[in-house]
Amino acid sequence: MKTTAFRTHTTARSLLAILAIAAATLTAGQGMATEIQTIEPGTIQIGSDQVYPPYDYVENGVTKGLDADVMALIAPKLGLEARFTDTRFANLISGLQANRYDLIASALYVTPTRARVVDYVPYAKTGGSLMVRSDNTFAPKKPEDLCGKRVGNLKGAAWVPELQKASEASCGSSPMTIQEYATSAEAAQALLSRGVDVVFDDAGVSQAAVTASGERLKVTSEEILFPVVIGLAVKKGNDQLRNALQAELDALIASGAYGELLKKYNLEMPTEAEIQKSLTETN
Repeated sequence: MKTTAFRTHTTARSLLAILAIAAATLTAGQGMATEIQTIEPGTIQIGSDQVYPPYDYVENGVTKGLDADVMALIAPKLGLEARFTDTRFANLISGLQANRYDLIASALYVTPTRARVVDYVPYAKTGGSLMVRSDNTFAPKKPEDLCGKRVGNLKGAAWVPELQKASEASCGSSPMTIQEYATSAEAAQALLSRGVDVVFDDAGVSQAAVTASGERLKVTSEEILFPVVIGLAVKKGNDQLRNALQAELDALIASGAYGELLKKYNLEMPTEAEIQKSLTETN
């Protein structure tokens, strides 16, 4: 009886050990299969225009803002360390295509034109505001109010073509003069120095500029203009990274943690219909 029991116990232990080894081997294989391929193993290199508060800026040598907060949530889940490269907005996509970084996280608006060269992970919704000097009686509410005015913009911004269309459609012989600047800060400074009459910029950026100016600037538009979806962007065809980012974002949304982050920046998640519209509508 003792011998039979011993043999049965030994056989059971052997079977458990074999199963444990098999499970460990399978798990290791799965880990290797899902390892994210990046330019530098163990890190995810991120391009961002870090002169664009509250989305991207540097404070005491550290990258801060919405995109830094988003990647601080996602990168560890991918087993990667987030490293940011400061790049001017107009050069972000060319830098991604040249493999200077794995990902753009820079409040990049989702547009059909850009979607032809990058793959998006939409992660928030924003829009534009009109900003003037506080001592100015000019108080535009909508693009059609800008006829005959010098309008400052961020170079390469998605709303510039929309302003040009509004000028052509509404301004006749008194068109807008659209002036572009390398950074939002330069556009705001041009407004303060009377180099432009009004600045059209992202709603969150405009509000931050008002605060930074000591209330010498003010937002005059009363609603979000040209509402847009913003997305993380990876090189076209990099399905592994895009799918991994999307999966982790979905998990954060489901947990409620992501909703709390968006509230901090007064932003919302776009609906699926808004995402599809941003990817396909050419106006």
